[in-house]
Amino acid sequence: METELSRELGIEHAIFGFTPFPAVAAAISRAGGFGVLGAVRYTDPQELARDLDRLDKLADGKPYGLDVVMPAKKVEGVTEADVEAMIPAAHRGFVQELLTRYGVPELAEGEASGWRITGWMEEVARGQLDVAFDLPIKLLANALGSPPADVIERAHAHGVLVAALAGSAEHARRHAAAGIDVVVAQGYEAGGHTGEIGSMVLVPEVVEAVAPLPVLAAGGIGSGEQAAAGLALGAQGVWLGSLWLTTEEADLHSAALTRKLLAAGSGDTVRSRALTGKPARQLRTAWTDAWDDPAGPGTLPMPLQGLLVAEAVSRIQKYEVGELLGTPVGQIVGRMTSERSVQAVVDDLTRGFERAVTRINRIAGRSAT
Repeated sequence: METELSRELGIEHAIFGFTPFPAVAAAISRAGGFGVLGAVRYTDPQELARDLDRLDKLADGKPYGLDVVMPAKKVEGVTEADVEAMIPAAHRGFVQELLTRYGVPELAEGEASGWRITGWMEEVARGQLDVAFDLPIKLLANALGSPPADVIERAHAHGVLVAALAGSAEHARRHAAAGIDVVVAQGYEAGGHTGEIGSMVLVPEVVEAVAPLPVLAAGGIGSGEQAAAGLALGAQGVWLGSLWLTTEEADLHSAALTRKLLAAGSGDTVRSRALTGKPARQLRTAWTDAWDDPAGPGTLPMPLQGLLVAEAVSRIQKYEVGELLGTPVGQIVGRMTSERSVQAVVDDLTRGFERAVTRINRIAGRSAT
């Protein structure tokens, strides 16, 4: 699965794997793809530095990247405490009522929430970059669009390509104008924050809008045949996230959540603002239903919602409260039916890609070669 972009990055397969787990990112790179570590959960730059160093060692000399969440516009003088103070008391009461209704225990005294959406704050993301550029990352991706201009310049000065996610052709054109090197066209089917346009429509629109910039197809891709479709639409690679959640190298810290993912079908996800305040595809649970219920107070805008529910999500995950337990995941969850190694997943993707290419060659009256 070689393309111009994969050759530029020195990878065997144009498979880009986004994951919050360093071991998974390293395994993707070792398998011939390109592992990308998600940084949003790292509030301490030194923790990120340790995990990036670990990733670097595990990758065995293969290239890898980092995904941050950085707003394009800077907000001066706003701290996390300032934002916390903006959360209405009624919303805090709603969270507490939900936790009480489902019998979710409190965290131990002095135990801090292990789940915080604070990586969206610019000072946090800039701290992450300070340590990331000390290591040989080859790609910096930003999940909130184009990063600030000085960050793009800094990345380029380090020889690092910059990617940004787009949910529409207009988003993609803005990225191109900002100096982005790679656009990730993320369709409606994708897990996490995603827009309203399906991948089959979105990918060729973005390819045309930003040509000759390389585009990665994301959303609804979990097989080699689907990867081949993305490349047939003009993409130079595929960006996969959900598929790695049930790999053997992943560290979800929850056997119950793994079981829910393996049992879920493609219709068991929902685009909800319940987690962060922006529409994000995730497993449908009693938690998402409660927040989407018109009788409730409704969700808050990002980042208020993420800060509001941080401790609650930590408690739900720690105590594995089945009815409420969920995670961001795409519609491709229906294909995630067994725990496999990252290498096995990549092998399956490349075999499926070969089958698809052989089939199309046969239809077109060409030989397999």
